Amino acid sequence: MSNRADTVVVGLAQINIGFSGQFYLPLSVGFLQAYVEATAADPARYSFLSPLYKRLHVDESVRRMQAADIAGFSVYVWNVEISLAIAERLKAARPECLIVFGGPHVPDNAEDFLRANRFVDVAVHGEGEYTFLQLIEAYPGNDWAALPGISFIDQDGNLQRNPKRSRSRDLSDIPSPYQNGVFDNLIAANPDEEWLAMWETNRGCPFSCTYCDWGSAVAAKVNAFEFEQVKGDLEWFAEHRVEFVFCCDANFGLLPRDVELAHAAAAIRARTGYPKALSVQSTKNATNRAFETQKILAEAGLGKGATISLQTTSPVALEKVKRDNISVDSFSELQRRFSAEGMNTYTDFIIGLPGETLDSFCDGVANVIEKGQHNRIQFNNCSVLPNSEMGNPDYIAENRLELVDSAIVNLHGSLDDCGDGIEESQRMIVGTADLSADDWRAVKSYAWIVSLFHFDKLLQIPLLLLHFEAGLPFRQMIEAFLDLDAARYPVLGEIRDFFDAEARSLQGGGPELVFSEDWLGVYWPADEHTFIRLSRDGKLDAFYAEAGALFGGLIDDLELAEMLGDALALNRAMIKQPGQSDDIDIDLQSDMLAYYRAALSGRPPRPKRQPVRCRIERSREVWADWPSWMQEVVWYGHKSGAYLYGNVTVDTALAGHY
Repeated sequence: MSNRADTVVVGLAQINIGFSGQFYLPLSVGFLQAYVEATAADPARYSFLSPLYKRLHVDESVRRMQAADIAGFSVYVWNVEISLAIAERLKAARPECLIVFGGPHVPDNAEDFLRANRFVDVAVHGEGEYTFLQLIEAYPGNDWAALPGISFIDQDGNLQRNPKRSRSRDLSDIPSPYQNGVFDNLIAANPDEEWLAMWETNRGCPFSCTYCDWGSAVAAKVNAFEFEQVKGDLEWFAEHRVEFVFCCDANFGLLPRDVELAHAAAAIRARTGYPKALSVQSTKNATNRAFETQKILAEAGLGKGATISLQTTSPVALEKVKRDNISVDSFSELQRRFSAEGMNTYTDFIIGLPGETLDSFCDGVANVIEKGQHNRIQFNNCSVLPNSEMGNPDYIAENRLELVDSAIVNLHGSLDDCGDGIEESQRMIVGTADLSADDWRAVKSYAWIVSLFHFDKLLQIPLLLLHFEAGLPFRQMIEAFLDLDAARYPVLGEIRDFFDAEARSLQGGGPELVFSEDWLGVYWPADEHTFIRLSRDGKLDAFYAEAGALFGGLIDDLELAEMLGDALALNRAMIKQPGQSDDIDIDLQSDMLAYYRAALSGRPPRPKRQPVRCRIERSREVWADWPSWMQEVVWYGHKSGAYLYGNVTVDTALAGHY
């Protein structure tokens, strides 16, 4: 409760998921506080509690909010249930506390939400700074009749839905919570916390993808914060030694000034060493400017590569989700340009989009690989967000979307069990009018096989060889593993059956990732979990033997079969494993290492049929135990794809050796 009669105590909550014990500073509620303190008629009237920024036991969270006269919650799919639980118990303990909910998870049509959660007094829609200030300025009279951008249930039990508030085109009056000192007390009170930061340089997105709800501002004009302010945020990150920064912009590289911001970030990193990484979401339609910004960040060491998002290559699916992609030929050209600059790229695909079929998905993935994507395709399950067009009941019915509530877990995150029984979930698509439940499982298994064999690089060398030399399509090679006889190929059959079981678990509402208490106590993607299991159980040799037999059945050329043996041997020797500290030499009948490097560029020559000795330099990277290998190779290698040892070719065509 208030310390003085004229003081209003405000508690704010933006509960974020932890990333291996690291947490984001709560930017959204930080903006609310910074705006109130900068523009309220009497800023001294308001006293802000330290914000809730991470998951705690609900009772502890309520205790920390207990003094609030006004409690504001910023909610999204990963924190809505815990936020509602805190708010309900807070309201029961202090009925006079004004409970305000905002953020992307508050439905635009909030009647069902408000009636199901009567302890929520006000739902805020859209940008929150202006609305929240007016709400608290009206406290305790609470006259909201003319306040745009809110919904509430009035004293007579009727829904009051006020007109939508227009988005502000001028963001210059919203100060930075970083530079205004909003987080200073929070940081001081938690000296052992490793902070991550979000960086917002603009708001809005000109695209209208039906699955997206980027800050409730899709198909909208992009409005920018002042350049000096967002540059000042970068300086603040460096001063406070923030290692990882996530840019909240929907399309970094869309605005001409983004090139200047990239240069500013690079200069600050060069001068201070911080931040260590800056993650940006590239503009959907790749442009020269987007290429330039990514190149600047990569050369500064701020990014591991560029994202070229596709989500799907199916024209039918693209039309149904209202997405305008670059062409596959343009994708191939961008791949070439990034490769020429020594930059990795990543491509996003979404599983379960309306209009996507089993054939269109598998062909699309194979085509993107064949066009040069050899570093990573990130496969994401399609979730339905409350305010996206895809969340509209008519859209769901029209496309016959099959939805399940799937538990939300974090990639390489720990099992955050606070003991209060409150779990978050997402509405995941596990079938559509175009993708049956069986086909959805097949798509998931196909994606995991592609990830394990090609992008985790367990079989990347033989896959490239057989594609270029035998003309085998990637889809045919991947599906050979899905159709195999488990009695003949027990290790490969075990992998296939594991992936199918995980897909079935997902369809039943299980988590997207596989938890292992013994393997760092974190959640792993199914392909990485399999990589660890094969290594840990000593099955890699059997895996390569079975893969060689299966691949051998796809070709009938004796010379190519010998090259395949070289490719498998080289791939096996190059896979990073713990406890291997000595360099080794392997003798091959062809210069497969040179061929592999050329194949990654898309223009391999015919492998030279001459004896070659390859030295695998294992001594440069040594992992003494399984936990360090799991973390530094399998986990950290997820985006960089650094699963293979560095290597050199020595003693080419050794005289008399054979």
